[in-house]
Amino acid sequence: MKAICDRFVPSKCSSSSTSEKRDISPTSLVSDSPSIDDKSNLTLCSDVVASSSPVSQPCREASTSEHKPVCTTHNSWTVILKTASMASGAIRRFQDRVLGPSRTGISSSTSEIWLLGVCYKISEAESSEEADAGRVLAAFRQDFSSLILMTYRRGFEPIGDTTYTSDVNWGCMLRSGQMLFAQALLFQRLGRSWRKKDSEPADEKYLEILELFGDTEASAFSIHNLILAGESYGLAAGSWVGPYAVCRSWESLAGKKKEETDVKYKSFSMAVHIVSGSEDGERGGAPILCIEDVTKTCMKFSEGETEWPPILLLVPLVLGLDKVNPRYIPSLIATFTFPQSLGILGGKPGASTYIVGVQEDKGFYLDPHDVQQVVTVKKENQDVDTSSYHCNTLRYVPLESLDPSLALGFYCQDKDDFDDFCIRATKLAGDSNGAPLFTVTESHRTNDCGIAETSSSTVTSTEISGEEHEDDWQLL
Repeated sequence: MKAICDRFVPSKCSSSSTSEKRDISPTSLVSDSPSIDDKSNLTLCSDVVASSSPVSQPCREASTSEHKPVCTTHNSWTVILKTASMASGAIRRFQDRVLGPSRTGISSSTSEIWLLGVCYKISEAESSEEADAGRVLAAFRQDFSSLILMTYRRGFEPIGDTTYTSDVNWGCMLRSGQMLFAQALLFQRLGRSWRKKDSEPADEKYLEILELFGDTEASAFSIHNLILAGESYGLAAGSWVGPYAVCRSWESLAGKKKEETDVKYKSFSMAVHIVSGSEDGERGGAPILCIEDVTKTCMKFSEGETEWPPILLLVPLVLGLDKVNPRYIPSLIATFTFPQSLGILGGKPGASTYIVGVQEDKGFYLDPHDVQQVVTVKKENQDVDTSSYHCNTLRYVPLESLDPSLALGFYCQDKDDFDDFCIRATKLAGDSNGAPLFTVTESHRTNDCGIAETSSSTVTSTEISGEEHEDDWQLL
């Protein structure tokens, strides 16, 4: 499958061409490099014909006397796919046969569904196949389809000094990050209760958000600018990266845009804080949310203009070796009950997705692997077609099959919202049976050796609500 997706027949071939190298980080556990052995339930690269760049193929000389180069194709399938120009739907079916079918829809279970902090309780009638028009189920579907979808795009301007005009086969983690960040902006500007209504003209604030994620350097949060901001973390066109690098890149990009003088960028400003552990998030361990550090981040970002700006919290995690340790799954599910929830960046090995909801042990996700043509969105054009930024198909993946390298996202509108988040996070860690996703502390202290370390006691709601709790728990 990798050979089919990654290699293409060149229109021209010179006798001295070399393949473009891709910098694959050895620490990245989630990438766009699928293998046939991976029985993934996720949908991968739905258009293998779309090339992310002109990739040269190796050539050989026909003989010592004739210097006409002869191209050697890596796989006979490339010729078939190139000639037939298979449609996206046909390739989707091909992937299903090789990798296993995508799982779609809602189960017949009446267990509640959590979608980014909102609970939908499905009745027995609504869980049946004949009740798709049920009130609660319809509300859930409208909520899901209102979430912003970012997918592979083709036909955009080259990224930096490269020849990449598409991110097919390598950009799924970047697109997943864009979805999470766009959702945070949607919460900030339009609120959690906003729903997209096709029968009405598009909201100008909604169009402004989509414009920020256009596939051009002129758009603040484009894949172009994200790669530029994340160069020091290994981001590069054509390279596959993990959740930690993407989180750090968003932190860097948000900081750069805060310094912009353009008013439209400032109106979308929010602080970004990475919750990391002793190894700065790269080698696992329980990350530590230090309230003192978050406060400093907010004060530095606001520059005294506001007491507490909106803040996006990103928590990179490594929750196992080959797959997520089952001990963490109840806590992962519980994070979707937080009003501040922005879901999970993660997926199966080789396929990053944006997980936005849960029902029992299943995670509903938005899939960035569909290939779509570039769309130019301007807030002045309310008639622009934005359907490619939304998804009506409910896909899910068993949480136990997730790659252990993932990242959580939370959006706090103000100080009160952050305080509420800390209370919920502290309780979640206390109920984790010794396996917290992350811990909460109030401040750092210095030990006898002069080394700074976090306080050993867990912050409860004492400093927030004045209530006293005696329960402490150990950092893992």
